[in-house]
Amino acid sequence: MAGRLTRPLDRALGAAIERAGAPGDVRYTERQLYHQLCRVLLPRPAIRRPAFTLPAPVSYDRFRAALHRRGEVPGLVAPQPLRIGTEDELFDYGLPRLLVCQHPEIATMLLANDLHMEAACPVVSLADLPLDPRWMAALRAGNATVYVLHDASAAGLATTGQVRFRLAVAARSPFGAEADAPGIRITPLGLRPAHAAALHLTASWSGEPVEVPLDGLHPWERRWLAAGRVAEVAAVEPARLVRTVHRLVRGQRRVRPGLPRLREVQTVGFMSWPSEG
Repeated sequence: MAGRLTRPLDRALGAAIERAGAPGDVRYTERQLYHQLCRVLLPRPAIRRPAFTLPAPVSYDRFRAALHRRGEVPGLVAPQPLRIGTEDELFDYGLPRLLVCQHPEIATMLLANDLHMEAACPVVSLADLPLDPRWMAALRAGNATVYVLHDASAAGLATTGQVRFRLAVAARSPFGAEADAPGIRITPLGLRPAHAAALHLTASWSGEPVEVPLDGLHPWERRWLAAGRVAEVAAVEPARLVRTVHRLVRGQRRVRPGLPRLREVQTVGFMSWPSEG
């Protein structure tokens, strides 16, 4: 009986593997594959509907069991130490920009898909900060922009402040941790709850209230976050994530019309993720 119950999940996992790497053999993490499986099991409606997030239709443990039964998966990015570059590469990049990811796995995935080469943008994770002093010197000399990619969650939105603090400390900023390091701009990319809802991402929540100290959010976003809800960057389809991040770090922002308080919310993430359709 148990074997028969697992077959639909195994078939759905096969479809998720095929879709996760499309188009063009995109590399992806285990967590991204899990969210792709959720999309297969709980497809979004064909008719455009108001923005909302979705509950996960299968637990991560059941996904891991199905993945173990399947064996090796082409395209899956194995966890590995993050390589952020060498001294020689500083000259090649010129360090006009740097991407900091909340999660090392997302940074590794973007590197595996050559984002750092295509966008001329080194990729690191929050755990890699503070940076080597030579990197800090190159960032400051290039008047660089440091982009921050994080989950739609209270902890994720706090990542931007952590990046600002660590870079300011590394630069020994005389202006304190609340200011950007001299010569460096900090620009959050999101996710925000508005992005997660527009993309109908799967989300989880603890049911326990959390503190949301950030301003510049729409009231419904603050309520969504305060309830302990989380929508992961990993829930964005891999190809879309690579494409969108590439566009944003290259400064090709596309702002969707009709979204409220645009100038205010730019302090916590640009409203420029692609809409459904």
